[in-house]
Amino acid sequence: MRKLISLFLVVLMVFSLVACGTDDNTTTTAAAGETTTTAATTAEPASTEKTVLNVWSFTDEVPTMIDKFLELHPDFAAKYEIKTTIIATTEGAYQPALDQALSSGGADGPDLFTAEAAFVLKYTQGDASRYSATYKDLGIDVDTMIKDADIAQYTVDIGTNPNGDVVGLGYQATGGAYIYRRSIAKDVWGTDDPAEIAKIIGPGWDKFYDAAADLKAKGYGIVSGDGDIWHAVENSSDTPWVVDGKLNIDPKREAFLDLSMQLKENDYHNDTQDWQDAWFADMKDAGAKKTFGFFGPAWLINYVLAGNSEDTFGDWAVCEPPVGFFWGGTWVLGAAASEKKEAVGEIIEWITLDTTEQGLQYLWANGSMNADGTKDAVASGKVMGMSNGELEFLGGQNMFDIFIPANQFANGKNLTQYDETINTYWRDQVRAYTAGTKSREDAIKSFKQMVADNLDIIVE
Repeated sequence: MRKLISLFLVVLMVFSLVACGTDDNTTTTAAAGETTTTAATTAEPASTEKTVLNVWSFTDEVPTMIDKFLELHPDFAAKYEIKTTIIATTEGAYQPALDQALSSGGADGPDLFTAEAAFVLKYTQGDASRYSATYKDLGIDVDTMIKDADIAQYTVDIGTNPNGDVVGLGYQATGGAYIYRRSIAKDVWGTDDPAEIAKIIGPGWDKFYDAAADLKAKGYGIVSGDGDIWHAVENSSDTPWVVDGKLNIDPKREAFLDLSMQLKENDYHNDTQDWQDAWFADMKDAGAKKTFGFFGPAWLINYVLAGNSEDTFGDWAVCEPPVGFFWGGTWVLGAAASEKKEAVGEIIEWITLDTTEQGLQYLWANGSMNADGTKDAVASGKVMGMSNGELEFLGGQNMFDIFIPANQFANGKNLTQYDETINTYWRDQVRAYTAGTKSREDAIKSFKQMVADNLDIIVE
């Protein structure tokens, strides 16, 4: 009997060891440029193994949003693991890697990916548009939701493929405004009221340059450098750089030569280049002369000006610009080859079209997505209308009062997939012209030659 009891205990111990096993919650090391995001879980039976969704992006912004989505949607997080690949756009690294991944497809192919304004048309309307799934194929009632959310039309135009189907939308609105110093406005015109300043600087460039003359008389520059007006010029033009396969210089873009020279010859700016030290110095009041304002969207306020305006914080306001424009933005796309379209659609809908207080756009507009409470303009006019856009940086002004109409003024039909490269060529030649090293005619000739030599575009 003792032998039988002893044998029974041994059997019980063996079964106990097998049943307990090891709670192995191992994380696979991702390749360079990759991170793996999973909701915290205990070990699960093999039958409930999570499905991997591959997300590709050029910053951690959208991946961070997806982390929030998982937090707010535990049932989704229990079923899916997010594998994120982040490759910066510096030195042109992101697009070739993304293109290779999209063309290869398979289990490791992207399910969801992002593209910025400089190259998004390649994936919505250009050479790589075949890789992008329509939002309808992702299970999104896109037409109804765009209308209900009051999505800025320029973002819809950019995200629509040649067949008329939406394949990409943004979450951040990048319609532009003029961001100016209140104290300088009061010194020159006796008011800092945004409605009054908008009438002084526009509409149109003639009024803007009249205002520049007023400012110069008081020792101020109206902008820091010609780059500050370039985005307003570029994205208010009527036609794109390429029409029917041929290089096209829109008259408004050609006029940038003259607008830039007018700034230079009349000493209306500090002749800086955007994104260089002297440009940032002008935000800090450390330039050759004080700068009245900058052209840009809400992100320029939040992520550039605010961090470079320690001594001028609160002395700023925004008003409607002389011409409507947008600058930048990120579009979110699903991969046509993905076998998890429904799941991809759930994430994309939450990021781009959900107008509830639990949607990304509301959280983004009201500062709930950032530890420092940074608020941003979003693609949905409905969401901005139900949000508080007051900023201390702007002296308490509600920036959404300006950015809602600014988004409607922006034109999304003047872009091409070559803009990033062509814009660089154009601006370099404009600076050569204003510096006096080239005539106007030679600057245009050199620009055309650079396009002809480096891009598959007909140049006449």
